Parts: sequence; C-alpha cells; structure tokens
Amino acid sequence: MKLIVAVVQDKDSNRLSNALVEHDYRATKLASTGGFLRAGNTTFLIGVEDNHVQSVLEVIQDNCKTRDQLVAPVSPMGGNADSYVPYPVEVQVGGATVFIMQVEQFEQF
Repeated sequence: MKLIVAVVQDKDSNRLSNALVEHDYRATKLASTGGFLRAGNTTFLIGVEDNHVQSVLEVIQDNCKTRDQLVAPVSPMGGNADSYVPYPVEVQVGGATVFIMQVEQFEQF
C-alpha cells in the first residue's frame, strides 16, 4: 500500500477532488500554504494499493495544470531587503508536487 501526498494550487483542488471521487479514490484534503509565494494550497492524502498508484498519478496530472501568473512580492517586514524585488514578477504556478510513500501498516476502524 502507498500513501500519495499531492500538494496542488487551490484553483485546481475542486477539480481534482471531483475527479478522484469519479474514479472511486478517497482522499483527505488539508488546507496548506506555500512557502515561496505564501499562497493557499491544498494537500491531498490518498491511500491506495500499489497497483493503483499510476492511475491516481494520471488523475492528478490531468487535473492540475501549470500556468503563468503575475505575483506581487511580499514586502520584507523586518527581514533582509537585499533580495526584495519591488515590482510584480511572472512565475509558474499550479501543477502538483507529489510524494509517494510506502505504508507499513493500515488500519481502519
């Protein structure tokens, strides 16, 4: 059994959640915040048998797309201003960051 941890942009979370349900995969959604952009993310915890991992990865890939977005930088309140960029920059957002871990034991009560 594997635990898939997928961190996706909030804009993709409802679409991914619906697609997982359509494919009969259950997931737990957690609100999270990214460190670089300090923007909202959703982290999905998905437990599946080993033979379903590739199918879940395809569902994630089909529903979490990257896009370019202009982002206004956060001012460095009390921090180091050497790396502060005072104008909006275009960055790539979206997609998914996925971790796959072996589950040693699974219990459901």
